Amino acid sequence: MLLKHLLRSSLLLLLWGVHLLGDAHILVYHRFEDPRYPTTNTSLQELRKEFTYLKEHHYQVVPLFTLIKALKHHQTIPNTWVILTIDDGFKSFLKALPLFKEFHYPFTLFISTKPTQNRYPDFLSWKDLHAIAPFGQIALHSHAHPHLGDLSDEQIKTDTKQALLLFQQHLGYTPQAYAYPYGEYDQRVKKIIKSFGFEAIANQNIGAIAQTSDQYDLDRIAMVGRANLGQALRYRHLEAVWMAPSHYPKEGILHQVKVRISPWYHWGWLYVTGYGWKRFPVRKGVLQAKLDYPLYKSRVRVIIKVKHSKINTKILIRSRYGAQ
Repeated sequence: MLLKHLLRSSLLLLLWGVHLLGDAHILVYHRFEDPRYPTTNTSLQELRKEFTYLKEHHYQVVPLFTLIKALKHHQTIPNTWVILTIDDGFKSFLKALPLFKEFHYPFTLFISTKPTQNRYPDFLSWKDLHAIAPFGQIALHSHAHPHLGDLSDEQIKTDTKQALLLFQQHLGYTPQAYAYPYGEYDQRVKKIIKSFGFEAIANQNIGAIAQTSDQYDLDRIAMVGRANLGQALRYRHLEAVWMAPSHYPKEGILHQVKVRISPWYHWGWLYVTGYGWKRFPVRKGVLQAKLDYPLYKSRVRVIIKVKHSKINTKILIRSRYGAQ
């Protein structure tokens, strides 16, 4: 019996280790060469620097759906893969497009259809999108860019249907990927968006993509200003099961965090928005932290990190419709 127990434990440890070997990274940008909005802007000088870093360090920039295909077929994910995404569909992307062409880097551009349809001056037009389409993938970022947690089920469906209709009318096809506006979602939102048949759904949580990652919950690292690309690419996927919290607490107080991870680890670092990092012990593969933290923001990130930059993130959003 002892030998059987040891073999079972060794196999579990081996599986945890294998799952963490392959790690791709999805980066997300917003505006380019637009200093009016420093919190979402990347200069062309910085973008060239980052693209040069990827090239000189032998990273392979691949289309999003190369990654999705590998996930669907349970294939190994090379840790040299990088996927470039851009959210919102700002017109400033036209300034950056020549750099994407110069480096021959594919990309996925997630657009919100309302600003384009209404011809908002800061956003790409349908004509612009037709010109961009040969060089990258155009995907969906909602219609009106709402806080999805504040919408009812029917309102989320209406927004998505409107966006899909405009996509069909103006671009002639149905987008196969979706990115949550503001990176905000919960299980209710995820279930509704997934029901539309997208092949991939992207969030905006810090993390990496491994063989066991959910193609309907893809972590992306935001690149803003002089972002530390080297540090971003050192993140590794931490296999984790979030036991608590399951949703934003109704009373607005985060009482505890309980996460199951590999029993290899003895300590983990926990981050909660507004409270910074704190170290907690891991006992028999479970990190359990008693907190009683009042939450002052409607969007809260809870992050667990262990050695070697292995990380897993959960986002909590306050929703008027509650957790489902």
